[in-house]
Parts: sequence; C-alpha cells; structure tokens
Amino acid sequence: MNILEKIVIQKRKEIEERKSLYPVKLLEQSIYFETQPVSLKKYLLRPDKSGIIAEFKTKSPSKREINPYANVEKVTIGYMQAGASALSVLTDKTFFGGSFQNLTIARKYNYCPILQKDFLLDEYQLIEARSIGADVILLIAAVLTKDKLKQLAALAKSLKLEVLCEVHSSDELIKLNEFVDIVGVNNRNLETFEVDINRSIELSTLIPSNFLKISESGIKSPLEIVMLKKVGFNGFLIGGNFMSNPDPGKACRDFIQQLKIKENQLNKQNIIHYETESLRVE
Repeated sequence: MNILEKIVIQKRKEIEERKSLYPVKLLEQSIYFETQPVSLKKYLLRPDKSGIIAEFKTKSPSKREINPYANVEKVTIGYMQAGASALSVLTDKTFFGGSFQNLTIARKYNYCPILQKDFLLDEYQLIEARSIGADVILLIAAVLTKDKLKQLAALAKSLKLEVLCEVHSSDELIKLNEFVDIVGVNNRNLETFEVDINRSIELSTLIPSNFLKISESGIKSPLEIVMLKKVGFNGFLIGGNFMSNPDPGKACRDFIQQLKIKENQLNKQNIIHYETESLRVE
C-alpha cells in the first residue's frame, strides 16, 4: 500500500467520525457562510502580486517534521507582507500536522485567498471548508473518479468556493470539467513522493487554455518560476522551501525580491535584444 492509499483510508475514517460529531446544520451556522469568499483567480492575475501561493505546513510524509513550532498567525501575516498572492493551509492532521484551526486563524488575520489543502473525498468536507473560512478547495484527480470530481466541483461552486483541480499526469486531464477554475500540476508523485519540476513543463501545453495554471511542489529558485511563467503558469505553490526556514515569512520575502530582480534583468536583456535587432533591420 502506497502513501496515497494510506491517506485515503485514514481520511474516510476521519470523515465518518466528524459527521457524527458535527452535523451539517451545525457547520452551516458558521459566520463564514455569510461572507463572500476571496477569488484566487483574480489575485493570481493581479500585476502587483508575485503569483506565489505560500503554504503553511509543519510536517509531511516525505520530510516528517519541517517546522513543528511555527506560529500560523506570524507566518501567514509574514507571507502576505512579503507579497505572496495567496495562502495555502494544510488541514490534514495525521500526515501533515495541520488543523482546521490553523486555517481559521489565517483567515482571521489575512484578507487574501486561502486554499484549504487537504484530501477531499466527500460532500461533507466542502461544507466544512466553507465553515472554517476557506476560499478555494483542492480536488485531487488521483483519488477521485471523473463523475465524483465533477459532483464535488459543482457543489463547491454552489457554496461560492473556487476549485483547484490537481493533476499529476496527462491521463488525469480528462477529469476536468466546467466547474473547475484552476488546474494545478503537482510535481510531486503522491505515490512515491519524488519531485520533478519537468512534470509541469510537460503538461503545460496539454491543459486547456480556459483554465489558470498552477505549478505545485519542488520549486526552489526564482529562475524556475521565470521558466514556468514562460510556459503559461499563473501561480506557484511553495511550502517546504519556505517552512524549512526558521523565519518562513522572511524566506518568502527574500525569494520574491530575488524573483523581481531576475525578472527585471531578463526584461532589460529583452529590450536590448529588441533594440539591437531593430537597428539591424533599419
């Protein structure tokens, strides 16, 4: 049994337990059912933002503990002050050390899109997502049938949540539907947890143009983001690279500053090249 299969089995147990403890009618009393979610699509297209979705997580199956004592309030505020476009918050406790409370705290202190990062398998979980203050939910194509993914995505839209559909291979693209807003390519193989950023580059031309594109996992340098932007990616989800630093907010700020410098350098080179070519033509 691979890691993904273990996660799904555990998640189904947790869902049934929570259903008995927290009925849907109770969840629907949350104040967040009265608020308008913040659009990730709009934030990813804002020219004053970096396109980076900065993630808060304290551990993972591949690295175990990453930053177990990190403070969600401090880190998420630091991310937004650094210029991140959005936040991603892990809510899976068993494998990633997350919690619903972490997302709600992030929501309390930040006005920005927040992605709930979890393994969603059941309609009940979408009600939970809305009740804790999420703006965007993640549907992982590898753990859902085509029909189930569409069913969950449709429900998410009725709850005013945006939908990020995560894929790992070209075969999973057939599961996309009209209720999906954004397609995320996870560079991490969820069965082996090996990372290859070329996965995003290979799938970039196969994703229909009506979806925004996000590259997830394994991004370590600003140059990689420049490269990913050239093949059409709008967003870049980064977690471990920031969270492994004692001050994730500072790590994010330094990364974004380096990205701006790199982009400015490349823009100047392109201008010089264009002007040189124009002179040659004349």
